[in-house]
Amino acid sequence: MKRLNITIDNDIYEKARAIAFVKRISISEIIRNSLKDWMRKNTNKEIEALLSESDEAQLLSILENDEFISSGKVKQKLGIC
Repeated sequence: MKRLNITIDNDIYEKARAIAFVKRISISEIIRNSLKDWMRKNTNKEIEALLSESDEAQLLSILENDEFISSGKVKQKLGIC
C-alpha cells in the first residue's frame, strides 16, 4: 500500500468519521473502496490499455528472454502422461 495525503472538506471528513465509527472500519478503507468503485465506473478501454502497458512490457520481456518447453515435455517431467 501507498500512503496518500489528501485534503477534503471538514463536513465530509466529519461524516466519514461518523460512518467509519458506526461501521467499525477506517476512513482509509472507505476512501479505498470509494476510489475502487469510481475507477470501475469511469475506466474505459483506452485508460485500461494505458494502465496495463507496464504489464504488457513485462510479458513481452518474458516471452523474448525466457526459454519455453512444450506442454508434452512438462507433462513428462511431472509424470502426467
